[in-house]
Amino acid sequence: MATAASVLAEHAARVDGDGVFPSESLAALRELGLMGLLVPREYGGLGLGLGAFTTAAGRLAAGCLSTALIWAMHGQQVDAVVRYGSERLRREVLPRVAAGELYLASVTTERGKGGDLLTARSALRQDETGILLDRDAPVVTGGNQADAFLVTARVSPDAAPTESSLVYADRSLLNIDEVGSWKAMGMRGTRSVGLRLTGRVPEWGVIGPPGRFREVATESLIPLGHLGWSACWLGAARGAFSEVTKRLRARDELIRVDIRSELVQERIGRIRVDLELVGAYLEQTRMEVEAVRAAAGTLSRPATQIRLNTLKLAASELSFRAVDRLVQLSGLSVGYRQDSPVPLERVFRDLRSAALNYSNDRLWTTVGLHSVLDHTPRTPRFGEPGAGPGPG
Repeated sequence: MATAASVLAEHAARVDGDGVFPSESLAALRELGLMGLLVPREYGGLGLGLGAFTTAAGRLAAGCLSTALIWAMHGQQVDAVVRYGSERLRREVLPRVAAGELYLASVTTERGKGGDLLTARSALRQDETGILLDRDAPVVTGGNQADAFLVTARVSPDAAPTESSLVYADRSLLNIDEVGSWKAMGMRGTRSVGLRLTGRVPEWGVIGPPGRFREVATESLIPLGHLGWSACWLGAARGAFSEVTKRLRARDELIRVDIRSELVQERIGRIRVDLELVGAYLEQTRMEVEAVRAAAGTLSRPATQIRLNTLKLAASELSFRAVDRLVQLSGLSVGYRQDSPVPLERVFRDLRSAALNYSNDRLWTTVGLHSVLDHTPRTPRFGEPGAGPGPG
């Protein structure tokens, strides 16, 4: 992991400055086998769990948040294939993922539907040759470089928007046109351009029961997204914090603050507390997801949904706040300049996207609605005698 993180850090400034996809960094992740971290060993992968996934995401993000988020979103797609793909799909796809041959991208955005993940406007059409796909997506992270896609669409032209499916589409079966650019404040390396995908995909590429994408999203894509994204945001903020405090300990002349000052100590303490809170809640939520899965339970309970959404809200806001405070602490020459030896300016811009990457405004209202259904806040416990594995 240290090797991968160092490669990401080496290329991070150029990836951000030029606004290019981190090809060298992704190549390193492929070569080191990390694209198959969640692939079961029977398919040639590392067969590791969510603890290894969140740990890796955080360490990679300390080097380059754009690359780490690309990798974490790939992990979302892998988990969906592992848990909901047909046996043929798993046989066809997972060994190639484990070998570093496939980088999977997500196609869930759609013009005209806002940020509602669980609905779709475009529809699949089926004939004797397979499933016809015609999909226009305004934002596809890493889309131009992806080897395959997991795409949402209504199960048929006469289906309701909520009757959507997730479909595996190999790049070799598609015509792909770029329909938008990516000139963003931060996260420039994700190259989240708009794409139009057209082509035919096999019936065995449908992931989960047809028309029941909600189940796949609730049990796989959403929890893996919130865990992976939160780990990335926390990792980026932790990396920045470590770099600043290391220089403070060394009395680096670049950061002209007096660590004997109680005001400085208080500011550092507030930053550390934010990071500790996010780290603890990430670990707690990860344990809950693993416990529910081990018991063959469901993550759809209101209390569990509240905690997953709380993780995303807390991680996105507190990680950004921590880096904002690091910028203030470090001053204009270190915290604000693009050419600073401490990449606070880049991490600040990157983390500003966290509250927008599936909008916090939507999640706050979702937490409020679920709180009416589950009105007693409580903390689940794991590993204690008599403690249930499926809190909520």
